[in-house]
Amino acid sequence: MRYSNIQTTWQEVPNEFSLVFSIVGCPLACKGCHSAKTWNSKAGKALTVTLLEHYLNQYRDYISCVCFLGGEWHEQQLIEYLQRIRHAKLKTCLYTGLSQCLLSQALINQLDYLKTGSWQAKLGGLDSPRSNQRFFDLNTHSDLTHVFRRN
Repeated sequence: MRYSNIQTTWQEVPNEFSLVFSIVGCPLACKGCHSAKTWNSKAGKALTVTLLEHYLNQYRDYISCVCFLGGEWHEQQLIEYLQRIRHAKLKTCLYTGLSQCLLSQALINQLDYLKTGSWQAKLGGLDSPRSNQRFFDLNTHSDLTHVFRRN
C-alpha cells in the first residue's frame, strides 16, 4: 500500500481530530475526482508498518482517529493497519467510493466511521443535499451525512 499525502484535520471525521492518509491506486477513476493524482498505483511512498507506527507515535497525543482516503483495494493490509490503530486506542475511518455492501464484513468490523459513494459531480459531495455519498458512524449505526451540510 502506498500513500501520496499525510495530513491532520478536523474536516474528514466529525468531532475527531484525524491523521489522514491518502492512499494511491484508486481503481474507480471517477470523472471530475479532486484526487486524480491518487489513481497511479506507483505514485507516492510505501506505507509500511514501521512508518504507520512512527506516525501513530508522533501524533498519539493529538489525534483521536486515523482516516484512510481509499485503500480498500488492499484489504488484508488495510485490515492489519486498522487493527494496529485500534490496538493503539484510536478510532478508524475509511473513505471509499464503493457502497457498503461491496465491502467485506472483516473490513467493516475494523471501522468506526465509513464514507461511501463514488464522486458524481452532478450530485456533489457530502456537503450537497443531492449527494449520493453518505457518512456513517458504525458504532451507533447513525448516518452523519447531515453534519457536513451547512444549511
